[in-house]
Amino acid sequence: MKMTLADWPVLIVSGEFSAGNNEGHRLRELLQELKKKTNDCTVITAATYEDALEIFTSRADIGCAVIDWDLEFEEDCEKMPPEILLDRIRCRNAKIPVILLTDHLETENLPGYVLKQINDCLWKTADTIEFIAGRIANWVKSYSEDILPEFFGKLVEYSERYKYAWHTPGHLGGQGFLRAPAGVAMFKFFGENTFRSDLSISVPELGSLLDHEGAAGDAERNSARVFGADQTYYVLNGTSTVNQIIWRSQVLAGDVALVDRNCHKSLNYAMVITGATPVYMIPRRNARGIIGPVRLSEFSADSIKKRIAAHPLIGEKNSRIKMSALTNSTYDGVCYNTGAILTESANAGLIGNYHFDEAWYAYAHFHPVYRGHYGMAVKDCRRPVFCSQSTHKLLTAFSQASMLHIRNGSDRRIDPVLFNESYMMHGSTSPQYSMIASLDVATQMMDDNGETIMHDIICEAIQLRRKMAELEREACRSGDWFFGMWQPHKVKYHGEMVDFADCPTDYLAENQAPWVLDAKNNWHGFEDIENDYVMLDPIKLTITTPGIDDKGNLLLNGGIPASIVSNFLIRHNIVCEKTDYYSFLLLNSLGTNRAKQGSLLAALFEFKKLYDNDTPLAAVFPELVKNYPERYKNETLKSHCIAMHDYLRENKILELMHRAFEVIPMPSMLPVEAAAHVVRGDVEMVDIAELDNRTVAVMLVPYPPGIPVMMGGETVSGEAKAIADYLLAREEFENVFPGYEGDIHGITREERGSRTVFRTLCIKK
Repeated sequence: MKMTLADWPVLIVSGEFSAGNNEGHRLRELLQELKKKTNDCTVITAATYEDALEIFTSRADIGCAVIDWDLEFEEDCEKMPPEILLDRIRCRNAKIPVILLTDHLETENLPGYVLKQINDCLWKTADTIEFIAGRIANWVKSYSEDILPEFFGKLVEYSERYKYAWHTPGHLGGQGFLRAPAGVAMFKFFGENTFRSDLSISVPELGSLLDHEGAAGDAERNSARVFGADQTYYVLNGTSTVNQIIWRSQVLAGDVALVDRNCHKSLNYAMVITGATPVYMIPRRNARGIIGPVRLSEFSADSIKKRIAAHPLIGEKNSRIKMSALTNSTYDGVCYNTGAILTESANAGLIGNYHFDEAWYAYAHFHPVYRGHYGMAVKDCRRPVFCSQSTHKLLTAFSQASMLHIRNGSDRRIDPVLFNESYMMHGSTSPQYSMIASLDVATQMMDDNGETIMHDIICEAIQLRRKMAELEREACRSGDWFFGMWQPHKVKYHGEMVDFADCPTDYLAENQAPWVLDAKNNWHGFEDIENDYVMLDPIKLTITTPGIDDKGNLLLNGGIPASIVSNFLIRHNIVCEKTDYYSFLLLNSLGTNRAKQGSLLAALFEFKKLYDNDTPLAAVFPELVKNYPERYKNETLKSHCIAMHDYLRENKILELMHRAFEVIPMPSMLPVEAAAHVVRGDVEMVDIAELDNRTVAVMLVPYPPGIPVMMGGETVSGEAKAIADYLLAREEFENVFPGYEGDIHGITREERGSRTVFRTLCIKK
């Protein structure tokens, strides 16, 4: 389906649509003329400036704004003046055509700053209706053509030529699907445009992604400009592959890497593929189990030298770090001051490359609240800085569409020709053009009004944060309970510490200081936090559940484990990003709106009501009770929560988790060597209960918290036995509470009679 002018409605603001005078008559004629086939426009009307702003704010498809400048307005009334409407439109969209409808005699009275912000001025009565409609339609046409970025525009243009294709892909613009019913169903579901734009690399008009030429190369270079990079590469098979490309381009077997233990498994696999020797940094954890930052001192020369000297597989043979890798921001929204990290490590000169894995953080460049806390914000760095970003996660690219950004160092620049060898090693020769277009469009959106978009999202997240804080405060004052939010309890506002709920949204959205973690205002639980080192991302929302205090003590009078709440939310079609023992994470992204927030709050209140009313568990989780009737048939929601909470407390599950993650097990071999054992089949399944002095062959990653407790090649001995203790505790928990199986990468579950046993691959003795 070809896009037409009808897809870009004209917003007309006037209070005269129903008037019986000449102006009202001509306005009604104008509406009809715009809708004629010659113009093919759709029209949205607003009677007041306030209504017009509401429409414009809620819709991004407006193709032109036509404003009657002569609506009745009194200076001392509370109604919005036309200048404010014009300012708000221009703040949100600098390119949209804005036309003023006014009288001939009023034109000379328009202020200069108004004339600078409009595109055209039409007289209400002097020109013919056909002329006015045609002029408006031309503005819409011009705008709808200009908003398409380079690559996407050429893709649309190519698909609308209706060419006969004699090349791959085999469905040839969708025609292949029409040969069988299942194919017809798919064709109808996705639509013809999807298939006409699914093209082959044989199309020269769209350029080459592997050679970074033509429209595809232009799109990448434009993204580099918009995201503040020296070089940007589009990667279509996920940020996991971005990480592989970065490491393959810089790291060789035997090179030493300084790696955040809280890193994505793709970085661990990058060490397997490259043969790197990892030296790990341990992230802090607070008493609630929330993952915090690694210590800034980890990047100092003394720390690096000590870790290398203590490593049994390195010794004195290599004292330099070829690649450092840090997760920014963390899953829980802790964002690093990247400049502080580079300053800490710069004098030693021991780090050759910096890699910030920003998979969940591609938006940081586009709002001042994040200034200095993302990789491409680094200035005057001696060594190259790499950033991997999942543009599809919290911006608007299609799934798996990611970007790789590079900032060159003053001492060493990344040669695009050499780097492209690593890119081509992992890039497909059959790229998906719709994914390229989605990256191109995501870039254009942020270039056009990224700060406004992000400000809206941040404000919406803060409004939810403030509401949660207000509800929790009201509940506490009345001796009741409600859910909380991991965020400052108080913030400094105009020199005074005020409750978070009472601090204005605009202030919190426009100032970084309230979000920076510090030791004096220790709401976060990291006792030794450095000054101006990390901040909390306002749009990553960690909701806390009752049952644990700020010191990590599980309360004797009951609690509500978060897994029960998140399972309840799923039944209300609300899916959390991550669930810990007493908290769960929600992401406020471009697709979030006020309706979703309302649904969330309603669901939380519903849970509270069911809990307080001691509702039978069968009425809350009917499938859970049906699947495990002997275990749960006599429980209520309240007794179920208390039973699980008491079990976690009595068996010290959180304490075991803390001990497990404070240990870096002794490596008996490199990750690449452990992987070689797997390939050769020189491994065997071992019960977790029998891990003592065994070397695991694969990484073990429990969720929560999603950090590897063991890497392939590490041995369970000495202090590392705490890891086996925690995994055994998780095994027993799942046997006591069936239906609450956690996600643990590297663990295989085996049913033995009425029990589930955890097993993993170990190197054969």
